[in-house]
Amino acid sequence: MKKLLPFLVFGATPAFAAPGPFFTLFNSDFVVTVAFLLFVGVLVYLKVPGMLAKMLDDRAEGIRNDLNEAKALREEAQTLLASYERKQTEVAAQADRIVAHAKAEAEDAAAAAEEALKSSIERRLAAAEDQIASAQASAVKDVRDRAIQVAIAAASDVIAAKMTAADGNNLIDAAIGEVEAKLH
Repeated sequence: MKKLLPFLVFGATPAFAAPGPFFTLFNSDFVVTVAFLLFVGVLVYLKVPGMLAKMLDDRAEGIRNDLNEAKALREEAQTLLASYERKQTEVAAQADRIVAHAKAEAEDAAAAAEEALKSSIERRLAAAEDQIASAQASAVKDVRDRAIQVAIAAASDVIAAKMTAADGNNLIDAAIGEVEAKLH
């Protein structure tokens, strides 16, 4: 109230300049001044400035709490973002390793298939060479057998042409004698 008194005194100076007494109920400036002082006094008596200050402090505290909560949420979001970025890099690295491993396995499988193909070709070539050698040996045997048959037939024709019945009987007797000698 003491703080308001100089303000009221200096603020009411035009009222003092009015003609007639200032402290009368007929002076509207005086009535307004008294009503204002009573209003301010009632507000001070009812502790309205304290309540307003408390309300403003509570509101400031609420805003401060909201800011702290927002800051905590922001930090949590940044932590989650960093975690997800770290996981993303780990997953990307793992995917790269999987792709590299798959490429290596594919190359190994291709090399193994190529080796198996070479081995198969070599086996088939060896089998074909064996078949060719077998066919060649069979053909040589057939030619020899046929040559023997032709030689026997030619020899038999030559012997039959030169041999007489008596010579044939002598040869048969000699052959029988040889067989008897070998059997005993």
